[in-house]
Amino acid sequence: MKIAVAGGTGAVGAHVVELAREAGHEVVVLSRGTGVDLVEGTGLAAALAGVEAVVDVASTFTLDAEESRAFFGTTTRRLLEAEAAAGTCHHLALSIVGIDDAPHGYYAGKVLQEELVAAGPGPWTVLRATQFHEFAGQVHGQTTVGPLVLVPRMRSETVAARDVAARLVELVEAGPSGRVADLGGPETAWMADLSRAWARARGDERRVLGVPLPGRLGKAMRDGTLVSGVGADHGTTTFEQWLEGQVVERA
Repeated sequence: MKIAVAGGTGAVGAHVVELAREAGHEVVVLSRGTGVDLVEGTGLAAALAGVEAVVDVASTFTLDAEESRAFFGTTTRRLLEAEAAAGTCHHLALSIVGIDDAPHGYYAGKVLQEELVAAGPGPWTVLRATQFHEFAGQVHGQTTVGPLVLVPRMRSETVAARDVAARLVELVEAGPSGRVADLGGPETAWMADLSRAWARARGDERRVLGVPLPGRLGKAMRDGTLVSGVGADHGTTTFEQWLEGQVVERA
């Protein structure tokens, strides 16, 4: 099968590309590095020639709801329009667990993305996953006060990006399935604890404090809204196992 991966150089996308090729699929990476601009739409028509399925794991770095909606709205519309013109028969999008109950900030764009995919012109699949193990490192150091590192007080169920990628490849091979079971991690933990472990593995002994964020998004982070529920599937790679692998790679 010929598969295109939007965001194929990112945390999940790189694994999707690798695993799909190992499974014998032909893979096209949709990124600026390969001459495709998802926002402007340039290069899409040529890149999708002969493509049977598109896996959209493209992302953006923003906490602003309007910026997120602008990015995901634009890129999703561009992809769906180009896929319809190319005759692509399956659009598979990666989304986030719990966004219906926390449609704020970055998640606002993911809500819009799902709406566009479901209302789009072709067959589709949407997989929602919890935050990746890498999230613990992403939030560490973003906010500091003197020797203190502040991270959101957040009940998390992180999952390995490679486990998510493996599920996405399975779903591509299965064909359009609509909204499928959520994918969470194998265990729950407070993000501050994960961030401390991530920092210790890198020799950073600064004190990490979990700080409750204000508003509805902060409440959703604390009350388990972003953790998978009944009927979800779960990855098998624990945060500790993933972290050990990261340490080995740096050695």
